[in-house]
Parts: sequence; structure tokens; C-alpha cells
Amino acid sequence: MTGRVEDVFIAPEDSAPMERVESVEAVKGGLRGDRYLRGTGYYSPFDVCEVTLIEAEAIEEIREEFGIDLADGRHRRNVVVRGVEVYDLLDATFRIGGAALRGTRPRPPCAHVEQVAGERGVARALRNRRGGVCADVLEPGTIAVGDELEVVERDPRTVGRKIVDRLRGGD
Repeated sequence: MTGRVEDVFIAPEDSAPMERVESVEAVKGGLRGDRYLRGTGYYSPFDVCEVTLIEAEAIEEIREEFGIDLADGRHRRNVVVRGVEVYDLLDATFRIGGAALRGTRPRPPCAHVEQVAGERGVARALRNRRGGVCADVLEPGTIAVGDELEVVERDPRTVGRKIVDRLRGGD
């Protein structure tokens, strides 16, 4: 499974507008310059995602279905990818550019995202798997627009199912 980075965003502090950047350094704990690495995010220190990912296709669906354009980063996610379902990255190890990450959990929308976006309906639009996922940085490196996202190791459940199927003669 491969995808490509379409956009990268960071915000220096809670509620600050997301800033589009061409590249960012992923370090242990998050993205250099981002609010959650700095400890100034809205949910710091209680509910921190080191890196958040969202599908470009989800942003397009939201624009078509709800008439809300979040392409400017008002979705409050760091990395916009195309060509990969981010929920498939949960528990998987993947590379983006020079960094290795592991998908940790879904990132559902909250009332705060709607408040900061300044538009009614944003939280509702980001529901149903459109809100993206969280990931931890396993190996530091640079993530840039245009980088390929490549899964290095599938999640253990998928690998386990394949082993069981093979042992049962189902492969």
C-alpha cells in the first residue's frame, strides 16, 4: 500500500491557524514547530497525537457532501495523504519521507475543531472515518509534500489472520 503526501500543516499553539509548510521535521514526540510537540495544544497534555493524518479524498468528500472546504488546514490535521486509507495505517509501521511512524488510534472530530474552523458543521463532516488517525514517530526524519507513504509492516492483526488462514489451508 502506498500513498503520497499532498499537504503538510502545523500550528504553533492552541487555536492558532494551521500553517501550510513544504516540509517538517518529525522528531520523537511530534513535528517540530507544532503545538503538540511544544505542549501548547488544546488537549495538551491529556490527549496528544504526535502526528495526525487525514485523507485528501475525505477532504474532497466533505466539500462535495457538506459544502465545506477544509483544504486550507481547518481540519486541524498535520499530514494530508492521497491514495491510502488512513484507517489501514492503525497499528501499522509506515514511512513518509525520512521518517518512520506507527498508526496509533483514530482521531475523531471534536467541538473544538469546529470552533477554531469558524464554520458550523465541520465536526459533523469529519465523522465516519473522515477525521483521520494519530501516529507516533518511531524514527525521526523529514516529511515533505510529494513524499511517498509506504507501509513497512502491516498491523499484527492482519499478519496474524494471514498466518492462521495459511495454516488452515485457506491461502
